[in-house]
Amino acid sequence: MAGKANKDERPRTPGEPLRGLGEVGAAGQQAGGLPPVHLWNPPFCGDLDMRIASDGTWYYMNSPIGRKRLVRLFSTVLRRDEDGRHYLVTPVEKCGIAVDDAPFVAVRMKIEGTGRGQRLRFGTNVGDEVCASEKHPLRFETEAGTDGLKPYVLVRGRLEALVSRALFYDLVELGTTETVAGTEWFGVWSGACFFKMMEAERLDV
Repeated sequence: MAGKANKDERPRTPGEPLRGLGEVGAAGQQAGGLPPVHLWNPPFCGDLDMRIASDGTWYYMNSPIGRKRLVRLFSTVLRRDEDGRHYLVTPVEKCGIAVDDAPFVAVRMKIEGTGRGQRLRFGTNVGDEVCASEKHPLRFETEAGTDGLKPYVLVRGRLEALVSRALFYDLVELGTTETVAGTEWFGVWSGACFFKMMEAERLDV
């Protein structure tokens, strides 16, 4: 005889892309702002038809999610695991989503101080704020097809923000050269750390 169906086994609907969101707000308050998704280990419940485009736009069932508060809520339960995939995680389920590039985009930058005492504070499209430092490092990747640089800043866990093109130009303006392990590098200072962009000799190429 078949057992009673669990209410969480009902089919998904467009209005309910993720279950357990009702428990997230209280968990976030207890954790001091963000829910402790790194502590949750719910069962994997498959992939959602959800995607974060390279410009930071969130889509559900091929339609952009226009409600900023909902996007912010989803962003607080986003996690990237050791397998390299991104998941939305609540206390009751874990669902995979697609991410074209980085899940967030850094759209604002505040400059404090100068030289080696400089601090660069980034704000993301979903409301996070971080200062580039040892805890939140900047990295620069070579873009396929163009050989240009793409900067990223670590926001939390394994989640990064792609620094917007306009802010990248500002980073270049702030750049300086430093010798690291016998090699001269062009990069930028923030939070008592020097973040390397490229070898200085390439600047003249």
